[in-house]
Amino acid sequence: MNVKTDVKTYLNYINGKWVTASIQKVDTSINPANRHEIIGYVQQSEKEDLDNAVLAAKEAQVFWGKLSGATRGEYLYKVANALEQRIDEIAETMTREMGKTLLEAKGETARGVAILRYYAGEGMRKIGDVIPSSDSEALMFTTRAPLGVVGVITPWNFPVAIPIWKIAPALIYGNTVILKPAQEAAVTAAKIIECFDEAGLPMGTINMVTGPGSVIGQAITNHPDINGITFTGSDAVGKLIGLGALKRGAKYQLEMGGKNPVIVANDADLEEAVEATISGGLRSTGQKCTATSRVIVQSKVYEQFKNKLIEKIKEIKIGNGLKEDIWMGPCTSENQLNTVLSYVKKGIEEGATLIYGGKRLEEDELVNGFFMEPTVFENVSNRMSIAQEEIFGPVLALIKVETLEEALQIANDVKFGLSASIFTKNIGHMLSFINEMDAGLVRINAESAGVELQAPFGGMKQSSSHSREQGEAAIEFFTSIKTVFVKP
Repeated sequence: MNVKTDVKTYLNYINGKWVTASIQKVDTSINPANRHEIIGYVQQSEKEDLDNAVLAAKEAQVFWGKLSGATRGEYLYKVANALEQRIDEIAETMTREMGKTLLEAKGETARGVAILRYYAGEGMRKIGDVIPSSDSEALMFTTRAPLGVVGVITPWNFPVAIPIWKIAPALIYGNTVILKPAQEAAVTAAKIIECFDEAGLPMGTINMVTGPGSVIGQAITNHPDINGITFTGSDAVGKLIGLGALKRGAKYQLEMGGKNPVIVANDADLEEAVEATISGGLRSTGQKCTATSRVIVQSKVYEQFKNKLIEKIKEIKIGNGLKEDIWMGPCTSENQLNTVLSYVKKGIEEGATLIYGGKRLEEDELVNGFFMEPTVFENVSNRMSIAQEEIFGPVLALIKVETLEEALQIANDVKFGLSASIFTKNIGHMLSFINEMDAGLVRINAESAGVELQAPFGGMKQSSSHSREQGEAAIEFFTSIKTVFVKP
């Protein structure tokens, strides 16, 4: 590889120091809006590097786990302050590295600050209950014990929010952490770790090792001294991690794919439904696990909804996310762009009707990036690939139905169950949707993509290992309950 010497190589962070990996190989992080711009180089590490990080984390956990929750919280407040001071810099890095617009990147980074402060406060909240004992002279209560060393494996699509919503609760509950970010977003991840370094956390408390999932992810899965693994990514990889963790008795948490529907009922506010469908399905170039993918519309309003949808999509401005007037950026990589284009081809081959978009954009400066037109299909049956498989791109599949019952049946007829939304004014339809929709997040008169940091988040069916992240629910994964019986 021809390495430009004026571009920084980002190192691993192990035991409080930035260290070079054991092999001299790097991956190039490029700007998906301009493939000729190099953002930085990130190391390809080996199992030896992961072993060093685990040793540091294991030793640090003995001290870190004995600190009070309040003291650990003070460290997280310091990290939040450091991140807040660098919002503009880190958001710009995110946009340049993975492509989402600067406005979205700033919002995500600010959310990272809020998550850190939320979990800093968790250090002062209760971690157990007093339980009546059958022995009148005894005291019985529960407390929480940290797992120990936690491996955090994160994707590229939310390179600030997802690592932080895993790292912050892991730390506040007394665990130490090893982060393995996606290579496509590892420069952004390094800047997050710099904030932890600035906050002065004890050496070994948090570590980062970069490298391919086949090496570092596999090593995290198999390492006997990693007590818990929290993963967000594809369902195929997640299942392999779950199997590996199960074999050696480690605790694991998997957040995986989605094929998220929005139902538009006959009585919906169509303007709101259109806006939410576009925002939920096309913001971040459709690269969200909660992104709207299937649009299930009752026949009475189908044509009207479709026309309004296409009209609004035509107004979307696509380009480099650093520009103020850009609404949608590029796919995050050439591989991701090619995946999306392959699904467009499948949709046509399987008989769906392409009514808008479907092509790579190559006009003017867009030719240097991985830009994709927003794409809309109709005449989609629920057996087609574009209605069953996660695309992770700006592709909407319109499905016409007659009744709400049919809409719910189709909405549930996939292997995933992450998020779903409905637009209706009918309270009965709302209740049916709440009760019958097999998804971990259901939203009424709001887009499918929307997660609040104080609320539990996770999916049903093959979207999740059935645990929940964020909010107070995070304590369930990152700790074990210890029941205490005391008799004088």
